[in-house]
Amino acid sequence: MTDGVKKIFVLDTSVLVHDPNCVYSFEDNDVVIPITSIEELDGLKSTHFNAREAIRVLNGLMETGSLQRGVELPGGGTLRVELNSQLSNIPKGLKHDIKDNRILSVAITLQKNEQKNKRDYKPVIMVTKDFNLRIKAGAVGLKTEDYKTDKVDLGSFYKGWVEHEVDTGAEINAFVKSGHLKLRKGEFLPNQFIILKYDRQSALGVYDAQKNEVRKLFIYPNREIPVFKSIKGENLEQQFALNLLLDDKIELVTMVGKAGSGKTLLALLAGLTKATEENKYKRILIARPIVTFGKDVGFLPGELREKLDPWMAPIYDNLEKIYGDDFHFAKSGPDIRYDNMRQQLEDQELLEVAALPFIRGRSIPRQYFIIDEAQNLTPHEVKTIITRAGDGTKIILTGDIWQIDNPYLDAESNGLSHVVDRFKGQPTFGHIMLEKSERSPLAELAAQLL
Repeated sequence: MTDGVKKIFVLDTSVLVHDPNCVYSFEDNDVVIPITSIEELDGLKSTHFNAREAIRVLNGLMETGSLQRGVELPGGGTLRVELNSQLSNIPKGLKHDIKDNRILSVAITLQKNEQKNKRDYKPVIMVTKDFNLRIKAGAVGLKTEDYKTDKVDLGSFYKGWVEHEVDTGAEINAFVKSGHLKLRKGEFLPNQFIILKYDRQSALGVYDAQKNEVRKLFIYPNREIPVFKSIKGENLEQQFALNLLLDDKIELVTMVGKAGSGKTLLALLAGLTKATEENKYKRILIARPIVTFGKDVGFLPGELREKLDPWMAPIYDNLEKIYGDDFHFAKSGPDIRYDNMRQQLEDQELLEVAALPFIRGRSIPRQYFIIDEAQNLTPHEVKTIITRAGDGTKIILTGDIWQIDNPYLDAESNGLSHVVDRFKGQPTFGHIMLEKSERSPLAELAAQLL
C-alpha cells in the first residue's frame, strides 16, 4: 500500500467481521464494499458482535457524506458501497445466486472499468480472509490479498522465557543464595523467565523490570500448590505458568500451547487457589468461544445454561481432575457428576459460566476471568473482552494458535496471537509458551506426528 500507486481495495464480509474498523487501514487508497457484504452483515448482526460493530462504523461514516458517491477517510482515501454488480461479468461456471460470486462480480466490473481508464488507472485488489474466495478471485484474474494489518510475525513470536549464559558460576551461586541478580548484559522484557546457565550449573528466575534484575520465581520449582496437593508444575514451562497465574501484580496472562500441555488445568488450579484459599477474587468466571470443530451439530435445545454445557465439558473435566476423590457427588453417572460439581461451585458463588456474546456492556470487578480456546477469537473480540475488566480482575487467555476452528483466522491473525504481540513488554502482562504435553504419552505423540 506504500508504493505510491493509488489502488482500489474491494473488501468482502470476512474482513469486515474480522476487524470492524478495517476501512481505516488502507491509507490514501480507495475502499469499496459490495452491497452484498452489507446484506451479509445484516444477516449476521443478531449473532455476531463484530458484524454489529462494522454496521456502526459504516453508519457513522454515512453521517459525513454519501456512501454511494464516496466519503472521505482520515488517511486521504475514500470509502463507498458499490451497488453495481453486473452479473454478466461473472464467468461461466459460477452461479449468479451465490453471494461470494456477486462480490466477485463487483471487483471484476471495477477492474474492467479501470482498464479503460488509461490516464488514472488504479489496480483493483480483492481483500478477503475467505480462502475459497481468494482462490476464486485468483482464478478469474483478480489480484487478491489477505487482510494483513493485524498479522503477527510467528518467526519472532514471544515465548515468554529465554536461556541466558552468565560469566561465572559464582553469579549463579550468588543468585541462589540472595534470590536476585543484576545482569551485566542482555535485554529482557518485564516478567520474562530466564534460565541462568554456566557450564553445568543452572537456576530459574524472572526478570523484574522495575529493579532491573532477575529474581527467584514466585513459586519455587516443584513446590506444590497449597490447596490441591496432588497437582503441581510437571515441567519448567508449567512452573513458569503457575508463577504468572498466582502473581497478583500480573493482571493479564496468556498461555499458548498444544493439546495436553496443561493450559486450562493450570488456569483453573490457580483460580481455585486464589478464590478459596486466599479470597483474592470473588469468583472464577469462565468463557469459551462458540466455534464448532468439524460439522456443526445444529440447534441445541434448552435454556442458555444447557446450551453451553457441550462447550464447557472440557472445563468440567479439568475440575474433576483437580478435585478428584475429595469431591463428593450425590449421584452417579457422568452427566449428573458434572451437574452436581458445577451446582455446588455455583451455589457457593465460586464459579460462573458466561456466554461471550453477552460480555459486552458488563463491568467485571474482582474476578478471575478465564477465556479458554481464545485462538478462535478475532483481535477485536479479544479487545472487547479485556476492556470489560474492572478493578481487581485478572484475565487469563489460553489456546493453541495452531489449532483454529474459525474459518477466517490463522496462527498469525487470531486474537490470542495479537494480544501476545501487542502486550509483551507491559509490566502487568505475562506470557508463556507451553510446548510439552503432559496429558499422556499417546497425546504427546499425536501432537508431534499428526
